[in-house]
Amino acid sequence: MENKIGFNNEKYFSAQLKAIRARVNKFDKLYLEIGGRLTFDGHASRVLLGYNPKNKINILKALGKDLGVLYCISAIELEKEHDHHYGWSDTKMKVDELALKEIEELEREGIKVIGIVATRFSGQENALKFKEKLHNLGRELYFTKTIKGYPHNFNNVFGKKGFDAQEMVPTNQKIIGVTGAGANSGKMFFCLSQVYHEEKRGVSAGYAKLETFPIWNLPLTHEVNVAYEAATADIGDVIMIDPFHKKAHNIIAVNYNRDIENFYILKRIIQRIVPKSNFMQTYKSPTDMGMNMAKYGIVDDKVCKRAGREEILRRNEFYSKALKNSKRKETLKRMKELLKKISG
Repeated sequence: MENKIGFNNEKYFSAQLKAIRARVNKFDKLYLEIGGRLTFDGHASRVLLGYNPKNKINILKALGKDLGVLYCISAIELEKEHDHHYGWSDTKMKVDELALKEIEELEREGIKVIGIVATRFSGQENALKFKEKLHNLGRELYFTKTIKGYPHNFNNVFGKKGFDAQEMVPTNQKIIGVTGAGANSGKMFFCLSQVYHEEKRGVSAGYAKLETFPIWNLPLTHEVNVAYEAATADIGDVIMIDPFHKKAHNIIAVNYNRDIENFYILKRIIQRIVPKSNFMQTYKSPTDMGMNMAKYGIVDDKVCKRAGREEILRRNEFYSKALKNSKRKETLKRMKELLKKISG
């Protein structure tokens, strides 16, 4: 009988939890950016056959009372009008609706959401309406403001309207999970802003990332990694070899374009906001910031490759239908490029 399981949750769970705890022990407080779908990762369960779509939730539960979660939502995305037939991240939901749904799901799972943050705020009307909506629900909305020229203009980043002007969200837990509604939700900036303010208060805080994709120690052209590109074709994510990791460790690692492109600037920011004794100063690549142990759960690579290929085809069909009468042609063009990768 053909093997239908490609992934072992126990192996992954053990390795991932060990890696997180090891990183937590490097700091007084860790801001842990959580990428991808948190409450139910359907994509991961499709490409890593056997993967429990609630793995991230279970990992957070295992961290216990040390954990509190902050939820980020981009003020820019709140302001956008999404196509009725093509909602946020293929859910057909508005971004604020998705945020409230995920927050409710987290709390239903027993995970404490200690705050909600509107990032990249510059006076957007919908963000203010969302604040009022949350107020009526008995919740508070915090803001991080847009810094002109961020991250390249250091005069602004460290000026009076830079990190100093950002609102600090009070937290008491040792581990602060930072999640958000989709990509580009401003999670990294928010984490760095919090680390900056923590350091000013004498707290040795750090930042790290928990993601499932791309899988850094799988090949660039592996179907599972290409499937990640297909899943993010609408926001233009591209995976590539991490040049910083290769130079520092002589190890080939896969990462995605935004983290690679911004790492040099990020490293300079880290050097400014924390002392040399802070473990963040040892980060020599964007891959170093992460703790992705997904490869350790793969027990049948062929099964996962086949599933990745099927997911790429599924995504192509979805985009073709959803964007048939849309002006968003770049997504369809991107999918053509990805189909070529698996045509051999």
